[in-house]
Amino acid sequence: MRTSCALGEEQRRSIKNTASDALGVHAVTAAGARPRAEPEPRAVPIPIPPRSGSAGKGHSRISALPGAPRSRQYQIISREAPQRSPTMAGKKVLIVYAHQEPKSFNGSLLKITVEELTKQGCSVTVSDLYAMQFEPRATRNDIVGPLHNSEAFNYGVETWEAYKRGSLSKDVVEEQKKVQEADLLIFQFPLFWFNMPAILKGWMDRVLVQGFAYDLSKAYDGGLLQGKLSLFSFTTGGSQEMYSKGTISGDIRYILWPMQHGIMHFCGVKVLEPHICYAPACVSEEKRKEMLTAWTQRLKTLWKEEPIDCSPEWYFK
Repeated sequence: MRTSCALGEEQRRSIKNTASDALGVHAVTAAGARPRAEPEPRAVPIPIPPRSGSAGKGHSRISALPGAPRSRQYQIISREAPQRSPTMAGKKVLIVYAHQEPKSFNGSLLKITVEELTKQGCSVTVSDLYAMQFEPRATRNDIVGPLHNSEAFNYGVETWEAYKRGSLSKDVVEEQKKVQEADLLIFQFPLFWFNMPAILKGWMDRVLVQGFAYDLSKAYDGGLLQGKLSLFSFTTGGSQEMYSKGTISGDIRYILWPMQHGIMHFCGVKVLEPHICYAPACVSEEKRKEMLTAWTQRLKTLWKEEPIDCSPEWYFK
């Protein structure tokens, strides 16, 4: 992971210890570490209200996670839609969230998403991968029972066969059910090394297996997850200028190619324009508020957007 924005001395001190979100948002104090004397910039807290029994209001189901860090003893399971907005009634959204710190800028973006889409009448489910302690490694444990070929383990073949006979591991099946039910998939994360965090890539590897998300004869526009939309929302450490054509980092669209085209489009999912918050750790509090407001405003008209032309020309023009 790298942080690569041009900083003054005070800003460098502010994000010096940013280990868990080096390309994304704010520093996170390590367990047992003494807080710094200087206050560091924080994302604007937008709390999700507790479960409510009031008619016409949404609610969150929260489950405790035994053994999880004290600051992270919860998992947002789902947010039921209020009875509003007939055009959005019944729409289901899955947010796959990959950040260790709820108080991060990514955490604020997540909370805004849950709040705004719930207000619209959508049912929102969140897979908070760190809170779930999601296993990112693709291993033999993903297959329940005997292998198709016990002499030479081939993960792709074994998970394909396991999917067909209904013997994938429980955690994979649960995530696949969420994907299957969703009309829209939102991926919220900080950019790590020009890519998604390993825990999110592991989710892609284990959940989107052959037979469920694609087949060799059914890919791209013919992929098995047709009829769904996807949106990648993420933060960077570098400024927008640093991710433009002709710079050393290259156009941000080059980075999006394997995520949007190689995974989502390959599985038949249509792709909405990505939402990128550039270098929130390197800008003023006012600018961060503007970023959050912009995301809120986009969510209000999200369902009216047309998917991008997910072709090589869009990424490399």
